Amino acid sequence: MKSKTILSWLFRLAAAVVLLQTLFFKFTGAPESVEIFSSLGAEPWGRIGSGIIELIASILLLIPRTAWMGALIALGTMAGAIVSHLTVLGIEVAGDGGTLFFLALAVAVSCIIVLILHRNDIKNPLKASAA
Repeated sequence: MKSKTILSWLFRLAAAVVLLQTLFFKFTGAPESVEIFSSLGAEPWGRIGSGIIELIASILLLIPRTAWMGALIALGTMAGAIVSHLTVLGIEVAGDGGTLFFLALAVAVSCIIVLILHRNDIKNPLKASAA
């Protein structure tokens, strides 16, 4: 197995595991998730909606052909999470010591690396639709 393939799987799995792990809290209405999205004025639709988007991103990340799409979607979602932490929530939320913030950073970095590794897989949508 090539080192590029191994790196790709490593970073894709890392991002997907974190995204999938947080779904439990979002979809079950865990108090921490409700508190976060209430602070953002986006409870419950923001919590459920971001969970659905993260689920889709995770699935796409785990399929080699669509890994770049999953990485792009997850990166956008994590950008929103990071901005929310920096502007509204703070680094530390509900006494977590900044864990959620640093997980969002880790997923974002993983997704950037996946996008770099899969840059040749990204097709020109205009060119593809003309074919």
